[in-house]
Amino acid sequence: MKVTIADLKQAITKTAPTDPATALKLGWRLVDAVPHDIEGRLWIADLLVQLGAPQAAGPVYEAIAQYGIRGGHPLVSLVAAKVLEDSDRDVSDFYRTIARFYGAGSSKVSAHGQRTSPEHPDTLVQAPDLETEISLPSLIAGAARAAANLDGIEDYPETLLKIPLLSELPEPSFVKVCETIRCIRLPAGSMVIREGEMGRSFFWLARGSVSVYKTDMRGRQTELAQLGEGALFGEMALIQAAPRSASVQTRSDADLLEVDSAALSTMAEHLDAVALALDRFARERLLNNLLATSALFVPFSRKQRMDLLRRFTGHEVAPGTIIINEGDEGRGLYVVLSGEVEITKEQEGEQVPLATLKAGDIFGEIALLKGFPATATVTATRRSTILFLDRTYFKRLVNALPEIRAMFENMTEERLRDTQMVLADDMIIEASDDLVLI
Repeated sequence: MKVTIADLKQAITKTAPTDPATALKLGWRLVDAVPHDIEGRLWIADLLVQLGAPQAAGPVYEAIAQYGIRGGHPLVSLVAAKVLEDSDRDVSDFYRTIARFYGAGSSKVSAHGQRTSPEHPDTLVQAPDLETEISLPSLIAGAARAAANLDGIEDYPETLLKIPLLSELPEPSFVKVCETIRCIRLPAGSMVIREGEMGRSFFWLARGSVSVYKTDMRGRQTELAQLGEGALFGEMALIQAAPRSASVQTRSDADLLEVDSAALSTMAEHLDAVALALDRFARERLLNNLLATSALFVPFSRKQRMDLLRRFTGHEVAPGTIIINEGDEGRGLYVVLSGEVEITKEQEGEQVPLATLKAGDIFGEIALLKGFPATATVTATRRSTILFLDRTYFKRLVNALPEIRAMFENMTEERLRDTQMVLADDMIIEASDDLVLI
């Protein structure tokens, strides 16, 4: 009788909580059938612990740690190492090995590296024999032996995928981060991050999948993304000391590796290297998101987007910094890469708030299109990164591409309507020359 790998895995997850011995039989069959499936080995190790056989599980976790490095699953390796560390095993050599394989300067990692992958879920394998009686000690010994044996694995990848952020670190800093990482193992449906809470840590997803979503004022949820093995998330709120902008919930059983602000504070001599790598990673992610989602870049090919992006200069601004003063001459176009800015207009000696702009939002275009001074003030409310395009390049852009000009003109009209609604009770805007937003 044959079963699919997907059905076999589903049976393991279903039976593990209530019947770990049967789940162990299923896991043993999976490892025999698909030796390069690292998740099957991890299931066996966890089931051995659940059955009260941690000594038998130890060599399996060690095999997972070794295999994960060579097979392109380093985060799963770190999970196994953390389990061993919790049982007072010395894993310092392992941390040094993974740092040599995946750290900065390693010849083994590449942006186009690979990892060993399990067989297609619909692949048929021999069904496990659940009828034949086997004593629990024999089952434990046999499954442990099978899961700790790496002889059946062939064709390791020649080059390996980088680990987000970690692969930017030199070996000593890489090892220090490994030492401070905390492993969190969660069942399906667990909340990892809640929208609105302050960000105090970031995560790698070692195994499983998570859903990223936002919730509106009516309680409706909109899924933004589904993340799988290798993903890094949660870093932006930590970098910006800002509330979480979305929630993250596990879609399946998941293993996560967390670095929190307290852990970062313990690595003083390595903090600069980690902070630099984290900032570089976050900036690259923000730029990629901006290129993919901003209406400014949508009409262009990837190469054209990069060429346009090179025309911008980046500027870090502290909270309270005035980026544009009401009455200033229009100097260029601004894009919020990260952080937050507030738009205000003076009215009877007071600053009236008109709008809050966040990552991806554009400002400064109205003064450039209309040729009059800025009619509002723009102030950073949080530490922000602002991209700036000089007005010379902006004019070339809108003159060469009618669709870009149309986009900015439509944006102008929409912002004018929003401003009129905000100020309707206090003042009347009679002409387009008195546009409120810049």
